[in-house]
Amino acid sequence: MDLFTTLDEAISVAKESYLADHPEVDELSASVSQFSLQKYVMQDGDIMWQAEFADQDEAPSECLPLYYDEAAQAIWDNEYDEEEILAEWQPENTLHEWDEGEFQLAPPTDTEEGRAAAEEWSDDNSDSERW
Repeated sequence: MDLFTTLDEAISVAKESYLADHPEVDELSASVSQFSLQKYVMQDGDIMWQAEFADQDEAPSECLPLYYDEAAQAIWDNEYDEEEILAEWQPENTLHEWDEGEFQLAPPTDTEEGRAAAEEWSDDNSDSERW
C-alpha cells in the first residue's frame, strides 16, 4: 500500500500505476471509468492519501470508489479542483491507524487505550475532521 501526503501526489502515482498495469495504453488515450480514493490518519496525526484509477473490468480496490465515467476521466486529464474532491470526502470513511500498519474506521472501545484513542480522534480538531 503506497500512501502519499498530498492528494496530487496520490493521483499522479495512481496514473503511473494504471499505465504500468495497462502497457497497451498511453497516457493520452487512456479511458478510465472509476477513480477511487482513501484517506488515512496516521498515529502521529499525519494525513495520507491513496488513489487508484480503474476500468470496468478491474476488481475492487482498497480505496472507496468516488467518481465514475466522465468525472473519473476528468481527474485523469488533470481537470479537477482538489478542494472539490476534498469537500466530497465523507469523514466517516477515513481510516485511522490503530497499530502500525493496521487501520480502522474507529478505534475499539473495549480497552482503556481504545477509549482514550476514540476520545482523541473525536476531540482533536485536526485537519482530518475538517476535510
